[in-house]
This record gives sequence, C-alpha cells and structure tokens, in this order.
Amino acid sequence: MPERLRLVDVVHDRLEQFLDERATHLGTIAEDLERFTDASRDLLSGGKRFRALFCYWGWHAVAGTVRPDDLLAELDEHPDLSSVVDAAAGLELFHAAALVHDDIMDSSDTRRGMPSAHRRFEAEHARRHWVGSASGYGTSSALLLGDLLLGWSDELLDAGLARLDDQDAARAARAEFQTMRTEVTVGQYLDILEEVAWRDAEDADMLPRAHRVLVYKSAKYSIEAPLALGALMAGGTLEQVTALRAFGLPLGVAFQLRDDLLGVFGDPEVTGKPAGDDLREGKRTVLIALARDALPGSAVRLIDELLGDPELTEHQIRTLQATIRDSGAVETVESIIARSVTEALAALESATISRSAHAELIGLSDLVTRRSH
Repeated sequence: MPERLRLVDVVHDRLEQFLDERATHLGTIAEDLERFTDASRDLLSGGKRFRALFCYWGWHAVAGTVRPDDLLAELDEHPDLSSVVDAAAGLELFHAAALVHDDIMDSSDTRRGMPSAHRRFEAEHARRHWVGSASGYGTSSALLLGDLLLGWSDELLDAGLARLDDQDAARAARAEFQTMRTEVTVGQYLDILEEVAWRDAEDADMLPRAHRVLVYKSAKYSIEAPLALGALMAGGTLEQVTALRAFGLPLGVAFQLRDDLLGVFGDPEVTGKPAGDDLREGKRTVLIALARDALPGSAVRLIDELLGDPELTEHQIRTLQATIRDSGAVETVESIIARSVTEALAALESATISRSAHAELIGLSDLVTRRSH
C-alpha cells in the first residue's frame, strides 16, 4: 500500500506541474482561460488513479523481471521511470476528458461530489448574468474543455514516449493508446445508442449488447489497455503482454459491473452522484438486461416505462431498485464479478512478470472490485 500511495502522489505532482505549464501558456493568450485550468485542476484533484496504477504496474511487470532482487526501490533510478509517469499521467488526463464528455451526454449534474464541468460553466454564466443561454454556454465550454484535456493527454504521453531509449517500444505503446482511444469513443456511442434504440433489439440480444458496451466503453480502457501500454513501454514480449491482457480484461469487466451496481444502489454520500443516477440516465447495463430476463412481463414493462426518465422521484427510484433486487440480478452480477476476478487471477499464475507486480496486481484486483465509490 505505501508503494501504491507513493505512485499516486508522483502522478499527482506531474499533473500539477503539467497544468502549471499549460496555465502559463494559456495566460499569454487571455486571462479568461484560467477557467479551463481551474476546472482541470479541480477535476484532476480527485479520482482513484486506477489507470495510472495499472499503467505503472504493467511496466513494472516487465521492467522488474530484469532486476535481480525485483524490488520497487531498484526501479526508482530506472532511466525510463519518468516516461512511465508521463504516460500514467496522460491516461489520467484522457480519463478526465472522457468524464467531461460523458457528463454532457448523460446530463449529469455532479462528478466526484462537485458540479460537473458543464454545470460549473452554466452556473458561472447565470451568476454573472451574461447574455444568451446559460445551458448552451455551459455545454459548449465543457465540450471544449474535454477536447483540450484530450489533446493534452496526447502531449503528455508523447513527451514520455519520446524519451524512451527503445523507440520500437514507444511506437507499440502509442499504437495501444490509439486503439484504446478509438474503442472508448465507439463504446461511448454504443452506450448512448442503447439508451435510445433498445426497442429495435430482440430481448435475447439485450444482454450481449449490454456486455459489448461494458467491454469497449470501460473494461478495456480502465485496466487492460493501461496494463498493456505500460508493458509495451518496457519492451514486453508477446507472451507477457498477452498474459497481462488476459488478467486485465476480465478484471475490467468486474470493475465496470461493480460500477453498474453503484450507479443504481450506491450511497450518494460516498459516490458523489445522486442515488439511482444510472436509472435516470436510462443506462441499459448488464444489470438491467439480467433483471429484464428474470422478471415477469408486468415488471419488465415497469422498468421500460420508468428507466431513462430524468424526472424520476425518490419513490420511483426506490421502486425500480426493489424490482431489480427482486429479480435476482444483483446476486447474478455479484457472481459474475467473483467469476471474472477468479479468471483474472488465474491468468497471472503462469505469467512471466515481476514478483512485485504480481503481488500488487492481486491487491489491485481486490481494490477495484470491492470499492464503494
């Protein structure tokens, strides 16, 4: 745990340094642009840094195998360590960009217990009594903030990759990042498509379609891709990268399934999001697909009628929560989470990776799937 916390601090410091540099640049253009760097700092001040952690430990899994005693301290002076920190911080910037855009698409009011970016800009417009639409200004400003963060994630990643001695490894890592970026984007589209076009699908197809969204919108980019990116930066062999992917994908599935449960049943005081937020947003998740499969027609009609209504009352939220619980879908999702974690851990058993990374990845598998926020 101390090693994990130390890495989080290092990544945080790198992000702060990067934002200081970008704030200086933006300040030469216009003082008004401090709104972008202030919003970026607030968004990036929170979060669990899972993607940064998996990137680092993917790198350590390979780089640590060439050190005789395989201790974290032995890698502190590794010439590529700063490059890995840049890549890890770049992943956090990418994640922040995705959150800003996701909140716009979902019309979310909060993120990590604070106003979401578009609501933040909207509130400033209203507070200052500017002309025009506060909502339109908020959405437009947040879209641009997300685009800026996305571009910055590329800049930070490229800065790290450019310093690697092994430029073949750098190109492989860049290709992994590009694939991740494409898959997250189309996964996000498939998610919003399911919210509006689910009636076009056969009932039997709803579960595999929900699983497809889960994989490409979240599971791969949350764990598998950061692990692979880190391993590729270290020059990992096909065998090593394949083993880390075999660990990362099922763990990513379990991670997102836990997130889906929290999106319906999570405590707002802990999650920083309103109770039942996914129900108001109409998320057609694996949890919902399993509930629909198990429930009688009348209960299915209730779910279909209420799911996605942004004006759901607290009573309606509780009714939907009770209906989903009664279906047995929560227990089924918990069993899938447990099975996915078991599959992930099994993939590590024969993996040729560093002992420290092996132990840390086991710990992270528990952390990401048993969380309450």
